[in-house]
Amino acid sequence: MNRLILFLLLTQSASAQQHTAQLGDLPLTSGQTLQSCHLGYRIHGKLNEQRTNAILFPSWYGGTAKSIEYTNPWLVIDTTRFCLIIIDALGDGVSSSPSNSETQHGPDFPQISIKDMVESEHRLAQQLKIEKAFAIIGISMGGIQTFQWAVSYPDFTDRLIPIVGSPKPTAYDLMLYHLFKRIVENDSAFNHGRYTKNPNIVAANMLMDLGITTPTDRLTTNYDDWMKNVENNNRVDWNDQLTQIDAVIGHDIGKPYGGLDAAAKRIKGKMLIISSLQDHLVNPHPAMEFSKLVHAQLIVIDNPSGHLAPGFSVPEVQKGIKAFLAAD
Repeated sequence: MNRLILFLLLTQSASAQQHTAQLGDLPLTSGQTLQSCHLGYRIHGKLNEQRTNAILFPSWYGGTAKSIEYTNPWLVIDTTRFCLIIIDALGDGVSSSPSNSETQHGPDFPQISIKDMVESEHRLAQQLKIEKAFAIIGISMGGIQTFQWAVSYPDFTDRLIPIVGSPKPTAYDLMLYHLFKRIVENDSAFNHGRYTKNPNIVAANMLMDLGITTPTDRLTTNYDDWMKNVENNNRVDWNDQLTQIDAVIGHDIGKPYGGLDAAAKRIKGKMLIISSLQDHLVNPHPAMEFSKLVHAQLIVIDNPSGHLAPGFSVPEVQKGIKAFLAAD
């Protein structure tokens, strides 16, 4: 997930100015408080006079607003009509994160949840005087946040598009995520998160690279070249990664309400759910089953690209999103 950009990169995209919103102290679902919370974001297009044309796009695991620009979201979002606001999710190293917090640095950073991410994004929307967004769209952990938006703030938007996201992880997902955590936590260089230099934990990167792809997709890949890329990938802070993976592990939109059936009844907006049948990182079946509960439109991509299959250049995805945004 944190290397999604390497696979979805199509052409050099326009880069917008990085903004930072100061949101004050943020009470968390854990009972802790995130001190002096700040959130990064980038804007493409302009808000209309009524401030009703915003499309929020929260970042994926390990990704940033800047990296999302490389996926060419304007292939599906017309920024002459819509104001695309790409948001750095908590823990991504741009917004409040273990790596950049002055008062809660590294392993002293409080536990955050997907719900906390959405709460901070709602505060940003309030600061931007957006009472109702036109749509919310997200990929991977961004899609997971989109599911949370649907139940946390059911009146905030009429359109939600989670892409390779899930309303809750499966046992298979959790096994993968916990294995990833154990590899990181058991690495001596990690030092319980109290390292002075971000360590290069190759085994964890190897596992994540296996998760985002499929065996069929790698039939013609040169192993030495692949391994070299994995070994050289040390761009994201490990405390940041564990903070976000813990949020994903604890995600379950149905838990506060007694199950997914009850959570589905809270949702008022229309949903377009896009899943990848061969996804080895975020199991597609919970999202596919949830689509029945909310009578959502469902697009299922079946190709060996796995978690990376539903790119914005895929005709079925592009056509589906454009039609969904154009519908009354």
